[in-house]
Amino acid sequence: MSPERRHITGFSNPTVKSLRALREKKHRKAAGRFLAEGLRLLTDARECGHVPEMLVLSDRRDPHPLLAALEEAVEGSGGEIIETSPDILAKITGKDNPQAVAGVFAEFDTGLAAIERASADIWLVAQALRDPGNLGTMLRTGDAIGAGGLILIDDCADPFSVEAVRASMGAVFTQRIAQARWGEFEGWLRGGTGQLVAASLREAQPYRQAPYAAPCFVMVGNESRGLPEDYEMACDLRVTMPMKGRADSLNAAVAAAVLGYEVLASLES
Repeated sequence: MSPERRHITGFSNPTVKSLRALREKKHRKAAGRFLAEGLRLLTDARECGHVPEMLVLSDRRDPHPLLAALEEAVEGSGGEIIETSPDILAKITGKDNPQAVAGVFAEFDTGLAAIERASADIWLVAQALRDPGNLGTMLRTGDAIGAGGLILIDDCADPFSVEAVRASMGAVFTQRIAQARWGEFEGWLRGGTGQLVAASLREAQPYRQAPYAAPCFVMVGNESRGLPEDYEMACDLRVTMPMKGRADSLNAAVAAAVLGYEVLASLES
């Protein structure tokens, strides 16, 4: 057996403990690493140029050409392959019925300087988004509409949490991710071209009649509080979506999707 491939049988193994710890934010930040699970998600990562530093495989897995391609990529990049039981893999991922493969990746650069605003016509922005499922859904939406990425403002959920990565369905590897405080983001945005658009009820116009312009930064706020008033008033455009029933608002990720597709249609027309 090559030095790059190990078989682990014990729950108390230090590698198992360190991998399991990646489910907690403080340990992810300390290690600069995050965990992703599933053959499809890891294949998307590989096809986007992200090869896991470590591949963890169930020793009861079925052979698959995509899995073989992953193993070859990890070995070719000097990474490590771990084989273990489904029970230990479940301990690592926190799922009772884990998929047959998980990978460990280095966290990406999330500074605003990594964002090339001219590389895409649409960018999604979330302020104080707390739910990792919503965050992952916004990443997935961004991929679907051809957005450049997702900019997280103030205190948002961790984009590299197991829940957010899983909800992104691989989009964590296709979308640029940046994290900043509001003041930093506003200064960066106004230092170049870019239209900031928010879903709002304050002096807003119907979202289907608004004059969108690229690069367009579509911003949504916290799930329960929405955007702070001063953030909304700093936007170039405030738009509203009609509520035909008893609901007075949409889920934050849903609102981002509706607005994102409207911006896409407007810019393509």
